[in-house]
Amino acid sequence: MFDKILIANRGEIALRVIRACREMGIHSVAVHSTADSDAMHVRMADEAICIGPPSSTDSYLSMPAVISACEVTGAQAIHPGYGFLSENARFVQIVEDHGLTFIGPSAKHISMMGDKITAKETAKELGIPVVPGSQGGVASLEDALRIGAEFGYPVIIKATAGGGGRGMKVARNEAEMTRAYQTARAESKAAFGNDEVYIEKYLQKPRHIEIQVFGDGQGGGVHLGERDCSLQRRHQKVLEEAPGPAITPEERDRIGTICAEAIAKMGYRGAGTIEFLYEEGEFYFIEMNTRLQVEHPVTEAIFGVDLVREQIRVAAGMPLSFTQDDLVINGHAIEVRINAERLPNFSPSPGKITHYHAPGGLGVRMDSALYDGYKIPPYYDSLIAKLIVHGRDRPEALARLNRALGELIVDGVDTTVPLFRALLRERAVQTGEYNIHWLEKWLEGGGLG
Repeated sequence: MFDKILIANRGEIALRVIRACREMGIHSVAVHSTADSDAMHVRMADEAICIGPPSSTDSYLSMPAVISACEVTGAQAIHPGYGFLSENARFVQIVEDHGLTFIGPSAKHISMMGDKITAKETAKELGIPVVPGSQGGVASLEDALRIGAEFGYPVIIKATAGGGGRGMKVARNEAEMTRAYQTARAESKAAFGNDEVYIEKYLQKPRHIEIQVFGDGQGGGVHLGERDCSLQRRHQKVLEEAPGPAITPEERDRIGTICAEAIAKMGYRGAGTIEFLYEEGEFYFIEMNTRLQVEHPVTEAIFGVDLVREQIRVAAGMPLSFTQDDLVINGHAIEVRINAERLPNFSPSPGKITHYHAPGGLGVRMDSALYDGYKIPPYYDSLIAKLIVHGRDRPEALARLNRALGELIVDGVDTTVPLFRALLRERAVQTGEYNIHWLEKWLEGGGLG
């Protein structure tokens, strides 16, 4: 086992890793920008080192700075959290070239799943069901029109190197295809430096279902059920829950087994998430995230396992501490992402926290790096906290979430807490009868008043 781990991230996920390290008796090293010198992860770590100015390009995304921090502090391994360098295959290779351990999958698997076309072809080969669509990239508008006619409209054009909804456009008929195709390519070029796109059949009212998988890197693998992430705004998840309210135990076992067998065949190491669109009893692969997910706590809640601890164990060459037979779902969990944003436009709201009080009680977990007097910097993602609740069943979890939101106090900045208070009053949320389009339609219809 490692003696010292460097956490190449910030905020609540850095704290999450520090806590796992402390429970395992591992010395933790926090890196930070000058803007984060007073951040909670810096205060909580055993050791901290500044790696650059506020811009993430010159600090958290600076590979030389992160590697140098390892060499200066004597850290043997790097945990990337999520975002930043967590899915950068080049970084993984550099880490390994320096005799360090990357706590995550291999550079090969990150590259394989980072390219959407390669990922889809790999999924097909591994027996994972995929959305009907183009074979590889679509190089011309003529080809795009031909594919639209072949599969029937609507279709969705996606950036090969995409993520977060960028470079993604829907064409509902031939007339819309020209603009959608050209816009998707232009957005992809601007966001990722790569204008290659591919086309898939656009499902009308799907749910977003993701399967949590874990591989030991030695040909073994398990799945930890699904999470429903269908409540989304601009392709960004807002609320996640597990298990999914629309998934039957038989469907869970079927798709879970397919995914677990797939990562075992790959020889995959560590945590991963295989994401699907789900409609009328069928699952369609969309992508694989080769890292820990923001929403991993809901899976931890219903299975009673520490996924970060398992990441560290597997990276150190140890076996998983559980088998598939050990994984039994207990109750229901929900997570809401609390952002420092001003409603109804969701514009960033950085600033000083004048008062902060975290909710507590049975089945309540608050993952946050906030404290009284903390100044939220304007340079990074607006996610400031994750509120996770666990109950014996979904109605109890919803009631617990409502109670916990009422206890939470974050003064000094605007947050998205009112959004969740409003959502909990909606019948579709109460019953779980929503799809990936529901939230945006609700917002457009004046759901926030």
